[in-house]
Amino acid sequence: MGHSRKKTVHLGSDKPAHETMPGVHRVASLLKRWLLGTYQGAVQPKQLDYYLDEYTFRFNRRKSRSRGLLFYRLLEQSIVTKPLTYKKIKSR
Repeated sequence: MGHSRKKTVHLGSDKPAHETMPGVHRVASLLKRWLLGTYQGAVQPKQLDYYLDEYTFRFNRRKSRSRGLLFYRLLEQSIVTKPLTYKKIKSR
């Protein structure tokens, strides 16, 4: 059968979340630091999905051993993907 997962409820708990879920807390802290450092606090709620996509991309590849291949694939994707204008991004 499937894996049994322990559920943790924090509402009304005496234990702080950073003690019971350190990994989640670490990722959230890194995200906040990255947003402040990269965008200097000028994060627009409308584009939050795009910011989170970029952060996820960077976070998942932070220890990549094949960065050259990653860059090659990124270039390859940029060639086969239709351009997206700023106006189109802003309208979403």
